[in-house]
Amino acid sequence: MRAPVSVIIPTLNEEAGLPACLGGLFEGVSTSLLRELLVADAGSQDATLEVAGEAGAEVVICAPSRGGQLRAGAAKAQGEWLLFVHADTVLPEGWSATVEAHLAQVECAGYFGLSFDKGRLAGRFVAGWANLRSRIFGLPFGDQALLISQRLYEEVGGFPDIPLMEDVALARALGPSRLRRLTGLVTTSPRKYQAQGWVRRGGRNLWTLGRYMCGDSPEKLAAAYRRQ
Repeated sequence: MRAPVSVIIPTLNEEAGLPACLGGLFEGVSTSLLRELLVADAGSQDATLEVAGEAGAEVVICAPSRGGQLRAGAAKAQGEWLLFVHADTVLPEGWSATVEAHLAQVECAGYFGLSFDKGRLAGRFVAGWANLRSRIFGLPFGDQALLISQRLYEEVGGFPDIPLMEDVALARALGPSRLRRLTGLVTTSPRKYQAQGWVRRGGRNLWTLGRYMCGDSPEKLAAAYRRQ
């Protein structure tokens, strides 16, 4: 029986965080769960591609657009299940057993809870809000990782090729009834929160989400996001 899960990681200059992300995934190799590792890169100028190559990943070169990168990676994937993971996110120890237990849930996608590796009180507050948002509104973000069968992914149209809010778009296409939280917390880097301030970054994310839900285009939101 062939390993069922293809992992897809979007990257752009992620040499700092990618090694930890990849290290956490090797658990799935020893349990014969991972079929392949696909890195969808948008033109990295650092050592990202070298790190990916050393890990045995297949690199897919894409235009800069996280939605497009995820979509391109999924198009190359051969596994019956797709596991989308951000390059600065580390899956929890024991994740492979959790994923394996979920594989019978073909009509339901899974995501992990969120935690940060730094930030103390501010990090716990932001992660707590993210986990509450995911549970109540069925809106997990991409940094929580997403496990979905190829069949369900194709049924809902997959990730749209948009520069921002691609994770929210897919979550809305699935709906809360086809999203289930998996056991465990991923650990994500808080570097953007630390660079911009926890309150400012959190407020920007919430404001951007609100504008998107009210109908603003992802392209318009991405342009505003880059200016801030």
